[in-house]
Amino acid sequence: MSARRVHAAVLHGVEALPVDIEVSLSGGIPTISIIGMPDSAVLEARTRVRCALKECGFEIPRLAVTVNLSPADVRKTGTAFDLPIAVGILAATGQIPTRGLSELLLLGELGLHGEVLRPRGTVAYLMLARDLGLTCAGGFDRAEAAAFGSDCVPIWDLAHLARGVAALRDAPSEGPARTCRAPSPVPDFSEVVDQEAPKRACAIAAAGGHGLLMVGPPGAGKTMLARRLPGILPGLTDEEVAQSALIHSVAGDDIAAIQARRRPFAAPHHSISVAGLIGGGQPPGPGQVSLAHNGVLFLDELPEFSKAALQALRQPMEEGQVRLVRATGSYVFPSRFQLVGAANPCPCGHLGDPGHECTCAPAGVARYQAKVGGPIMDRIDLVVDVARPSSDRVVRGEEGTGSRQLAEQVLGAREFASWRASQVDAGGGAGSGAIAGLWFSGDAAAALTRTAAALALGGRAVARMARVARTVADLEQATEVLPRHVAEAAMFRSRDTLGGEQ
Repeated sequence: MSARRVHAAVLHGVEALPVDIEVSLSGGIPTISIIGMPDSAVLEARTRVRCALKECGFEIPRLAVTVNLSPADVRKTGTAFDLPIAVGILAATGQIPTRGLSELLLLGELGLHGEVLRPRGTVAYLMLARDLGLTCAGGFDRAEAAAFGSDCVPIWDLAHLARGVAALRDAPSEGPARTCRAPSPVPDFSEVVDQEAPKRACAIAAAGGHGLLMVGPPGAGKTMLARRLPGILPGLTDEEVAQSALIHSVAGDDIAAIQARRRPFAAPHHSISVAGLIGGGQPPGPGQVSLAHNGVLFLDELPEFSKAALQALRQPMEEGQVRLVRATGSYVFPSRFQLVGAANPCPCGHLGDPGHECTCAPAGVARYQAKVGGPIMDRIDLVVDVARPSSDRVVRGEEGTGSRQLAEQVLGAREFASWRASQVDAGGGAGSGAIAGLWFSGDAAAALTRTAAALALGGRAVARMARVARTVADLEQATEVLPRHVAEAAMFRSRDTLGGEQ
């Protein structure tokens, strides 16, 4: 019997850090001591390991077992240390062959009967093993590992280690078949009746990555429109699949939709805390803004969100990432998303609704609309009014523009914008200031100037309108921005309040 070292890892934010587990045996009272800044879940591994070893027919050493988790200055959290601790004890007591053990990154939670459970954050572990030149071993699936350019040795029962890890490397997986739940189909825009103007706004937002706010009475279809937006966005690239799958895996979410290249869609309830929105907890984990990375963050009932939560969105929206500093270290979570909001125009929701009378006092309406201001409205490029649909058309079951048609428009606009950007890099384009590189015609630039003067727009608002007008032109695959494109951008211009212009 001698000291043994095995490789493991710990989740830190959305990445995995390597951890060496050293097991040493000595005389004294039989016990298992774990040192190296373990949390309560890691300390509980002592009981799980004892039960699993006994159930699988291994001997529990009647010696003092010391388990050191190195480096000792990193907090060790989670239950994925169960398997490497058990393997280290078995290797130190000579109960299993050790050939090939140094080539493995061992991770997995143990059941009391010795079954090895799938750890949370498998994608992070697979990426770490690939970078270190190791092979993941534990509750991993070979197909999933191959999808992320890694390899694994599935270990679904501790008793299988009696043959040694070298024998398991080429053996077929004997674990339970993974039930891969197929992602649910994305709803189609054709199901939303009598909302062609909001659908046009969704297409513009999707083509240019613009922030979108939909304002209208309850039941008008704002949420239906927002939930269909990912269906017209281009699929995730290989790099984006890896980024989003990593975040969702660390959060413990299913990644089937991500692997199908579907854009993430996060829709937190308005009662969410700041930590739930941008990330936090103990240990710190990704929030909703990170789960929406490379996708859409939908804030329904936008004025009902707390002021602190809305203010906390400023840094993620500006930098595309969340930086959290805690006593256990600093954490960085990616958060580059497209913001979509929905709001009622007043507390009762019927301000401006021809079919219902608004019962709100003017002061109450002003307070309600003032809840959404500053940082959020500054980053919303499109505001569209969503009116109540025609009852007759709903009853007849009419269909409007579908997702397929809108998706083709969005893809064509993005491809045209990519070509245009390459021409600008090559020295093409014209204009300066807010329209630099956007290829505005002389008449369009004059129309933008007149509109800005008539509406008393500030510099930021002019730049936003210019970008929206360019996206409208891209949807038509027009080389130059024309006055009609500026007029449509002005129609969807962001406002300072929900109810109208300031």
